[in-house]
Amino acid sequence: MSEEISQRHRGTITILVLLAAMMQTLDTTIVNVALPYVQGSVAASNDQIDWVLTSYITASAIMTPPTGFLAARFGLKRLFIVSTLGFTLASMLCGVAESLTQIVAFRALQGAFGAAMIPLSQTVLLTIYPKERHGFAMMIFGLGVVVGPVLGPVLGGWLTENYTWRYVFYINGPLGIIGFIGMMMFLPESARNPLQKFDWFGFGTLSLAIGAFQVLLDRGEIKDWFGSSEIVIEALLAGSAFYLFLVHTFTAERPFVRPALFRDRNLSAGVIFSVVAFITLYASLALQPPYLQDLMNYPVLTAGLVMGPRGVGTMVGTMIVGRFVGKVDTRVLLAIGLGLSAWAFYIMMGWTPDVSEGEIIFAGLVQGAGFGVLFVPMSSVTLSTLAPADRAEGASVFSLSRSLGSSIGISVFTALLTTNTEVNHADISANVTAVNRGFQDPGIAQFLSPITAAGRAALDALVTQQAQVIAYIDDYKVLLIATLALFGLLVIFKKSGGMPGHAAPVEG
Repeated sequence: MSEEISQRHRGTITILVLLAAMMQTLDTTIVNVALPYVQGSVAASNDQIDWVLTSYITASAIMTPPTGFLAARFGLKRLFIVSTLGFTLASMLCGVAESLTQIVAFRALQGAFGAAMIPLSQTVLLTIYPKERHGFAMMIFGLGVVVGPVLGPVLGGWLTENYTWRYVFYINGPLGIIGFIGMMMFLPESARNPLQKFDWFGFGTLSLAIGAFQVLLDRGEIKDWFGSSEIVIEALLAGSAFYLFLVHTFTAERPFVRPALFRDRNLSAGVIFSVVAFITLYASLALQPPYLQDLMNYPVLTAGLVMGPRGVGTMVGTMIVGRFVGKVDTRVLLAIGLGLSAWAFYIMMGWTPDVSEGEIIFAGLVQGAGFGVLFVPMSSVTLSTLAPADRAEGASVFSLSRSLGSSIGISVFTALLTTNTEVNHADISANVTAVNRGFQDPGIAQFLSPITAAGRAALDALVTQQAQVIAYIDDYKVLLIATLALFGLLVIFKKSGGMPGHAAPVEG
């Protein structure tokens, strides 16, 4: 792609790239608040409905690594256009789905087509902007990638409340058409290499490992984990496939993912950092809608609106940190972002169903700002020391780490919530007996008597609610610990202002 591009076209391409990135990441969370309505329409169980989220993210994770090869083989412009068009058509299919099988399959198709949109967006921005403006380019990229997931619940709640859940998918229609036409008109052609080879064995084994591992996470809870032969088979399949992938990677002449990339310590640390950071972000985004709707009885629109300020915090954090990337040590910016994120989880640990809307909004603002501050320098420092020729492949690996973190976060913490709720319910119930002194109070015994059927039902509902509240606190505690653990990775990054393409930074 030519770097000699007019300012007018650069601005237009930036808008198109931002639109594509936001559209792809928006669909990771826009369905969250609408899931109960989708569940009712397709007659899915509580564990099955999460597949609507994880199928999208898993397919995106699997199809992200080939982006570098596909861009080199067919050209960046052609790949971007096909990805946008396929993503838009898959979104329409999701909107007309009539069964769980259909919507999960179409969501997987949507994720597969959208996988290339994020690394391509990053590559385009780093190409059309001069090196001295790469910090600004990453700020723009961060807005598209980070704001999408946090605005998703608001938009999803509004569309579901005023129209139907199907419109959370139909909204991609006009956005996709605008992106498709704009890219056809303004995106410059890039060099192509028809002789580019593809490592099908490496791609196949990695895809099998990721797919089997995700199915294991999604079905582990309902299958009693390793007490089930199905889960054991999936674990063996994932482990064997990943082992073959590693052996092949280190022995093949042209492997699917070049090990030499990970000699760059910024990329290696950034990938690990990204996995954990996105585990915490997407886990909390998946946990909050059911908390608001089930425990606090918020309508779908209210739940979306209460979560909305998180997006404002993200935008503010992203725009502020963009001014400091390249001027302040990136590790300092990352530490500030981690501190804000940890503070937010600390606040959430104190939540009960009586928490005020103001406190929920404040925690969302803090968390949103924290992730906004994190994402731009995290993207910049991870790719900052890679050679320009390695950027597309490095961006693909970085995007894969984000997708893996997202899907793992949703699956693991949803499973933890279910398990902890059952454990807490059993612990609390052990102390709820007919001889408990609390039932000597006539006011309590009238409604919560363990002797009558109505009393037992009301008592069980109360115990279940308390068990869920404690389970949410346990989840937020683990998320806080994971966030604090990331501080240890900061010492691995090289001391750098974080702008890709600059001279090699000094060791820190």
